[in-house]
Amino acid sequence: MKQIPELRIMAVESTTGSLSRSWRTAFLTLRDETLNHPGGVPSNVILTDAVLAHSQSLIAAAVYLPRAEVTSDLMYLLNLASMISPSSEDVVHAYAVMCHLVHDVALRIPLELSSSAWIKLLDSFGQLVRIFLRNAEKKSVVLENDVMIEAITNCLDTTRHLMSFDHLRCSVSENVHLVKFLFHLVACPHTEYGSHCSRDQGCAAGSVARMPRHSSLWKVHTTVFSMIGDTFSRVGSSFLMDIWQFSAETLRIVMDSLASKRILIEDPVVSKFYASVLTCLHQVLVNRKGPIVDHVPSFVAALKLFLNYGVGKFSPWSSDKRSWDQNSFSAGPILMDSTREKSGLYRPPHLRRKNGTLKQLDSYSSRVPSGHDSSGADFSSSDSDYSDNDGTSTELGILRGCKARVAAITCIQDLCEADPKAFTAQWMMLLPTVDVLHPRKNDATLMSCLLLDPHMKARLASASAIATMLDGPASLALQVAEYRDSAKCGSYMAFSSSLGQMLMQLHTGVLYLIQKETHTGLLTSLFKILMLLLSSTPYSRMPEELLAEVLSSLHKRINVGFQVKGDQSSLQALALSCQAAALSASPPSFHISQMLQTEISSDLVLGRGPGILATLFQLAERATRHTISYEALQALRAVGHNYPNIMVGCWKQVSAMVYGFLRPGLMEVAPSRTNVGNGVGSLGEKVLAAAVKVLDECLRALSGFRGTDDGFGDTFGDTPFTSDCVRDKKISSAPAHTPESLMLTQENSKQCPAGSMEWHETMAKHIPLAISHTSIMVRAASFNCFAGITLSVFSFLKQENQEFILSSCISAAARDEAPLVRSAACRAIGVIAFFPAIFVEAQTLHKLINAVDICSRHSLISVRVPASWAMANMCYTLRHMDFQNYYHVLISFSERALLLTKDGDKVKSNAVRALGNISRMIPFSGKFKPDCCKLPSMEHGMEGHHAATYAFKGSSPALSFVQLLDGIVQAFLSCIATGSVKVQWNVCHALSNLFLNETIRMEHMEWAPSVYSILLVLLRDSSNFKIRIQAAQALAVPSTVLAYGRSFSDVVQGVELILENLGSEKNLMPSNFKYKVALEKQLTSTMLHLIGLCPSNGYGPLDEFLVKKVSFFEEWFKRLMLSLESRSSDDENEVEYNRKQKMGLISSAIRSLVLVYEGKNQPACARRLEKI
Repeated sequence: MKQIPELRIMAVESTTGSLSRSWRTAFLTLRDETLNHPGGVPSNVILTDAVLAHSQSLIAAAVYLPRAEVTSDLMYLLNLASMISPSSEDVVHAYAVMCHLVHDVALRIPLELSSSAWIKLLDSFGQLVRIFLRNAEKKSVVLENDVMIEAITNCLDTTRHLMSFDHLRCSVSENVHLVKFLFHLVACPHTEYGSHCSRDQGCAAGSVARMPRHSSLWKVHTTVFSMIGDTFSRVGSSFLMDIWQFSAETLRIVMDSLASKRILIEDPVVSKFYASVLTCLHQVLVNRKGPIVDHVPSFVAALKLFLNYGVGKFSPWSSDKRSWDQNSFSAGPILMDSTREKSGLYRPPHLRRKNGTLKQLDSYSSRVPSGHDSSGADFSSSDSDYSDNDGTSTELGILRGCKARVAAITCIQDLCEADPKAFTAQWMMLLPTVDVLHPRKNDATLMSCLLLDPHMKARLASASAIATMLDGPASLALQVAEYRDSAKCGSYMAFSSSLGQMLMQLHTGVLYLIQKETHTGLLTSLFKILMLLLSSTPYSRMPEELLAEVLSSLHKRINVGFQVKGDQSSLQALALSCQAAALSASPPSFHISQMLQTEISSDLVLGRGPGILATLFQLAERATRHTISYEALQALRAVGHNYPNIMVGCWKQVSAMVYGFLRPGLMEVAPSRTNVGNGVGSLGEKVLAAAVKVLDECLRALSGFRGTDDGFGDTFGDTPFTSDCVRDKKISSAPAHTPESLMLTQENSKQCPAGSMEWHETMAKHIPLAISHTSIMVRAASFNCFAGITLSVFSFLKQENQEFILSSCISAAARDEAPLVRSAACRAIGVIAFFPAIFVEAQTLHKLINAVDICSRHSLISVRVPASWAMANMCYTLRHMDFQNYYHVLISFSERALLLTKDGDKVKSNAVRALGNISRMIPFSGKFKPDCCKLPSMEHGMEGHHAATYAFKGSSPALSFVQLLDGIVQAFLSCIATGSVKVQWNVCHALSNLFLNETIRMEHMEWAPSVYSILLVLLRDSSNFKIRIQAAQALAVPSTVLAYGRSFSDVVQGVELILENLGSEKNLMPSNFKYKVALEKQLTSTMLHLIGLCPSNGYGPLDEFLVKKVSFFEEWFKRLMLSLESRSSDDENEVEYNRKQKMGLISSAIRSLVLVYEGKNQPACARRLEKI
């Protein structure tokens, strides 16, 4: 009995040895016959007799041989086969047997392929596949030969198996060779992806074809594209530009072939092919290495065909036509319901009933014509819905059609992300411009998919694609949109009008879905789309009632609620966030203002009625979730900012609500010790801070706060020409007041300044609680309230309240541990710095200076920026006071500001502004000693901080004002060279102030030519028109020729040349268009000023230049005279006054030039100007 196992072992060894010998014998025989055959090329008979005839036994023997030996023999076999001419069907059959042999062996043992062997293997497979295809064409058979199909499939399966088995070993070059090999298979000349429908089907353009012939071709190509997609997903990021470009161009050929026929075949096999092609395209796009702009139109044209592919009989377009009657909008479109009728536990595909899905589809089909907002079942439970083995063939075709649609929409999103700018040209193909709720069958868009697709996956993909199109830099193109009634546009519609129509349809469709949808994920996507629409739509050029309709629609949905599974608070918070965005849209909507005013007038807020404001107050105060309270408060804050007149009637509600939040014990939050540095707090802290910010906006609205102008209220640049182009400066911190709202505010406070009574109440009830709160964010918000106080309100407050505000700001700026609070306190000090009353008491002034100085040295830029802004504002106010009383303060600020000019751009900008204000008033003529710069000691100085001593450090015991002036000028020049656009603008403004200082003798300053030269450079070369305007304005400030020193001639010539060539400038930035006229006006004013200063007795080279340019001046003066006839105002008196002023400037300049020409003995030139 013991001998039986041994006998079995011996039998196995005998069998193994026999199989091994058969393999080696076969390949040795092949080698011998090849060497003996003439030319070293074996015949098909030798190949078949030696190896291929024994393929089954060889397959069995391979597992008993060393892998290296098997690999070497197979490569030798493939190499010999490539030498045999495929002259007969027997050769092709032999090739097929050989592919089967290699395939089965590769599945049984891992082949040891080097990089060179891998490339040779792919080359051999490629050659074999081409032979199969050519042979099939000769026989007029399109791959119906099962042997050839199986052979090609074996080649592809072998390649895929080898890649999956050892994909980590393969280098980038090997993968590149694989991709080229696969693309060559699908790029064969015979391939026509849109021409395989039967002749008897009568396929029309825009329709779908069914039942394709030659399904094997589709299966082969499906495998190829799947392999390409897998390769790109694995190593596509490592590919170079050339292989990516080759792949993109090949795919473009394939997509062009699909788009050229405008026919898509509805069949499970072809659906799977489409999905593989689109998935492959997706992988190529996400791993892009070059520009895609040339391919976008072709890809979009093909992808658009898939937007309603595979919907079949479940398409809403095939339902009851009565639902689509244009005159019965109430019936509405057939929308897809997002809830299952029968929900249950998830079941794996192999346990599901085979007819389960089909029953759901039939149930959906029976419900479609009802006109109800529900649609079919939600097929988004899991990715197993796409299982290729689950369900009947009908179900599989439907599910694969959905997969193709989702893949196509994903590719559309990829194209948008790849090149948003180029993709804007495709918006009209993918988004509706008319009848979004009643789409046409053959004009599917992303919105029609979002509204009507029976599968949730496709609807979610559509929502994501639309959001991507509206997001990013491409959304800037929507700013040119302008809505015009399509009936008024005629046969031609401008791009801006098309954009307006598109935005209108998007609003209509999204708002309709928000009212009807119940799927949580889709609702989330819809709110995201609406947020993007609200941020990118120019509502001032859209229908006036559109924004109000958005707000009303959101309010209606919030009141109805969200009947979804799970927590509804996230959806409610998103809806409130969209409401806040609608209320924040600029410019404010007149219809919204009227709507809110009606609610205020009918006391709906007081009675907590169903109005918008009443709902917001209720949700802010009584919501069980902090997220809802926070978003409701944000919406109320937007009301206060954009519709300040509404706050007049809401003060009692705001006051009570904020006091309720701040009242001790209601909402306790722990101090954020871990977030002292960044001020990031918990959600509860954010709610409290948001409540205080609502209070802040309400107070600013009630007091008529118009913001601070950063001290740029100087009038040295105002001339009759530049006054025509004065632009109102929009200050973000100020409510959007209108003349009507300001008048309403004043009418409600005839006995005292507007908002003063509300401020008294705030100082008594809210501020003490907020300013002492443990939360950093709440304390910071309370100091921001002080940054919105007006001079009239501050002056009207009681003395103790004024002192409380000042002491609180000083203490927080100097001592608070939280940078966020210090920053807010500095901002408040910067606003209060415009109030001259604070400079009366020296003790308070010294404390303010000390606090600002401490913060200007802080390690965080977020603190230094508002500190430097406060310093510049204090310098502006001190500039209007007696220098003798405050010179020590200004000198100390000079030292600090000079140091801050080496900081970041935001700090540097404020430091330059401070130096500009200082340089305008300091008399740069005497000397001062360091002792004069020491601030007087303070009896009640702040604890822990010594009184600052400000002195310049130098070798000389006394420092002259001229040295200070040199330091300021050098700082200006350095900031122009290294600073940002804002810094350069501030330098130009500061130089204007410097030129106005009458104690400076510009003709004696060595740096004067450099200053004028740099202003001319900015005027000529700056890409920012606001800088050029400010530079031209600065050049017009000096009032005498002497003030220009040696640079007068250069300045006149430079300004003239710039003015002469202004109209020929090209490639203007879009942001500069609105400033072009203002620049031309300022150059005109500067030129007239300079010409008026020209001395009649001559000025050297300048006289020759003026004579040379007489023709330009003649034409220019004529244009100016003609411009005086235009009306710039409806006020006749104002027009006449402005015209006389302009005429005076022009006449003065002409007389000055005439005198110059007469002095140079140029009577002809003088007469030409006198005729004007």
